[in-house]
Amino acid sequence: MNAPEPHVSPPSALLSLTEAHRAILEILTLNLSRKRLRQIAPLGDGHAVMLLPGFMGDDGYNAAMRRFLGGLNYSVHGWGLGRNLGPRSGVLEGLRERLLSLCEHHSGPISLVGHSLGGIFARELAREYPDKVRQVISLGSPFGRGRMSASVPARLFTALNPSEGLPIDQGTIHEAPPVPVTSIYSKGDGIVNWQTTVQHDGHQRSQNIQVRGSHCGMTLNPAIWFLVAERLATHPDQWQPFQRASWRNLFYPSAHP
Repeated sequence: MNAPEPHVSPPSALLSLTEAHRAILEILTLNLSRKRLRQIAPLGDGHAVMLLPGFMGDDGYNAAMRRFLGGLNYSVHGWGLGRNLGPRSGVLEGLRERLLSLCEHHSGPISLVGHSLGGIFARELAREYPDKVRQVISLGSPFGRGRMSASVPARLFTALNPSEGLPIDQGTIHEAPPVPVTSIYSKGDGIVNWQTTVQHDGHQRSQNIQVRGSHCGMTLNPAIWFLVAERLATHPDQWQPFQRASWRNLFYPSAHP
């Protein structure tokens, strides 16, 4: 029997009310740092990457990040399923078809980068098809226990996706899939409680990395862009945890265990 879900409070009112303003600041910072990012980000090996949008988002929401990663020698794709309204009828089936099609086209496993709910989908795909997924990077994804009480838009999600009809095993979402897993989170997240976005009891190739910023601005945060590029450039067979040495300490605070 699955353990009962703990109650985790949503982010503070201050974080929620300043979420949009902080996201705008991240966009402005990105505009100032694009050129430098292209100079310092490691080039990729050409493998395929799929980006999955968060709840209520679509492929347009992460288009800028896709272009950036494409410029680093990756074959980058959106999820191609329109607006992400949750695991409604046909969504998971469509994702499976998308994953298998891309793997066949590129003759190998692909990396998955998912923002918020998109990260949960990415983790579930990796759990189901570990041989097809090279690694998973989640951005502020509330996969931890207590996630439903810890999220500001939880009521809207529940209204669109009644719990009795969810096609994902709610008892295993918090468990790390059997591939390299990077969980990127921010204690400044104003949409979901950051404690539900970190991996507890992970495996040897899982890591939590803290950044500074908002939830909505994660796909436009220059520190996250560099971090995603660095992780994608790490081959699964040579996986090493991200190192915070030198200047990186300024942008990546000490992570939660």
